Amino acid sequence: QVQLVESGGGLVQTGESLRLSCSASRIIFSNSAMGWYRQAPGKQRELVASVTSGRSPSYADSVKGRFTISRDNAKNTVYLQMNSLKPEDTAVYYCNANLRGSYFWGQGTQVTVSS
Repeated sequence: QVQLVESGGGLVQTGESLRLSCSASRIIFSNSAMGWYRQAPGKQRELVASVTSGRSPSYADSVKGRFTISRDNAKNTVYLQMNSLKPEDTAVYYCNANLRGSYFWGQGTQVTVSS
């Protein structure tokens, strides 16, 4: 069973920062595009950022310039650095591994930004 383990969520105030981490098994991580999704109450899950080895990361327009996704291939870990957080960033954030079209998910971590 593929296991993605997330950490780093929490409660912050507007303008503050958080860093999310997601670790995966080596065989999954090294062959997958890694991404972060989020789902706010009453809304659909949306792609926040994704990164594939050897390619430039991609971001949702709503987070461009504020969030940075990166992957550490030596640690089989993907990060999401979130700066200048806004209340509308409040959601459950999910780590995702896209292994040749097969999607695997972490358990989700709550991020709450208070105004």
